[in-house]
Amino acid sequence: MKTHPNELFFYYAPESNGSKQTRAMAYAITRHVNEFNFQKERLTSTAWRTLLNLLGLRAKDLLNRAHPEYQAKIAGHDFNDEDWINILINHPYMLKAPIAVKNNHAVLCKSPNDILKLG
Repeated sequence: MKTHPNELFFYYAPESNGSKQTRAMAYAITRHVNEFNFQKERLTSTAWRTLLNLLGLRAKDLLNRAHPEYQAKIAGHDFNDEDWINILINHPYMLKAPIAVKNNHAVLCKSPNDILKLG
């Protein structure tokens, strides 16, 4: 599939920290933003693996460990890589921050200014 050279993919849970500000920054970088709102859409395990490879992170690195549901259901358990991917698929609202991808480079936007790393 052909994409615009300035196209930015923005993956977020609206209730996550800084999503609104980071989303606004995405539109400041380019008009070509493809949004993936986790309240409306689910990513496949392949899509999550692709994002993790671009980020250079593990699935558990993306989760907000302070989230009450993380503390209640996940903390203290030993999961394999596939289990962590399934947690992301089923509980994307536990992401610690939005993810932005542009030109095969990805960044976990812990602060809204992190999206500027994509240029």
